[in-house]
Amino acid sequence: MLKGFRDFILRGNVVDLAVAVILGAAFNAIVNSLVSDVLNPLIAATIGKPDFSGVILHVGGGAVKVGNFLNAAVSFVIIAAVVYFAIVLPLNHLMARLKKPEAAPAAPATKVCSECLSEIPAAARRCAHCAQPVA
Repeated sequence: MLKGFRDFILRGNVVDLAVAVILGAAFNAIVNSLVSDVLNPLIAATIGKPDFSGVILHVGGGAVKVGNFLNAAVSFVIIAAVVYFAIVLPLNHLMARLKKPEAAPAAPATKVCSECLSEIPAAARRCAHCAQPVA
């Protein structure tokens, strides 16, 4: 029972997933800092507000905080772009370079007789069924 558990834990995809979660949490802090310390001041310089969190829609008696959603959307787009351009694209390029070229397909083992339409060996010069010469 413990051997099976050990094999499960040490399997590559479980370890890779654990590393990805840890790095994702660390990367989240970097992206949040980028959005709050770099992009939001640029937004403030452009439109006069420090970030989108001030955008609130008042519907009836409630407040819909659209700005918080926009801040999260900007963070998501930045994370997705960095993951794609810094991880996925280079990894796909590397995998394409490392991938062995596929072997050429083997020549067909049989061919069709033009007279009787039966299958005969590719090296045959006469059809075994109708005895006609085959090119």
